[in-house]
Amino acid sequence: MVVDAYDFWLFDLDGTLVDAEWSYTRSVFDRVGERIDRPFSDREAEIIWHGLGGARNPILRAWDIDPAAFWPAFHAEENPQQRAEATYLHGDADALLSVIDVPIGIVTHCQSFLTQPVLEQLALDERVETVLCCTDETGWKPDPKPVQSAMKQLNIGRDSVGVLAGDGESDIGAAWNAGLDGIHVERHGPDHRGRCVLGDYRVRSFDELPY
Repeated sequence: MVVDAYDFWLFDLDGTLVDAEWSYTRSVFDRVGERIDRPFSDREAEIIWHGLGGARNPILRAWDIDPAAFWPAFHAEENPQQRAEATYLHGDADALLSVIDVPIGIVTHCQSFLTQPVLEQLALDERVETVLCCTDETGWKPDPKPVQSAMKQLNIGRDSVGVLAGDGESDIGAAWNAGLDGIHVERHGPDHRGRCVLGDYRVRSFDELPY
């Protein structure tokens, strides 16, 4: 059984354990578009929000958007409480978390000022032992450093076997770069994503895992 095979589990947050209602996402991109004087289509908003095309900064540059201008505008328009209230826990993620009885951590690109309210709103802070929000100092997935930092916080032993589950290719890359198995949960479909993401396990829902 997959769950019993690991001594610890790490998860990405957005798109993996939780998601935000589309109305919230759309409103954020509307306001960001006004700030930088560049409107976003629904498809463009989806691509950036969910990371459908891979790393976001190269995509922004391909659209002639300076990431150094976009991200401050994006974070300025995110409201932590509204984000938390608009965020829901995926049912399959809830079920999987309920059967894991080894240490659990989260490694997310979502910034701490947004992550903590979401965790509290959904009581996820009571179900995980550590949360690492990536920064320039910690490194960004697929860099293994944030994963390794989370493992250190969990006091993971050298011979422990672990896994990282996420919805993006950067999650699987970070898992493999850190010597972990990678589970890719594809919540959008490869046609909508525009590419196929590899993984040791590839599922549309965590319900597909044998446990």
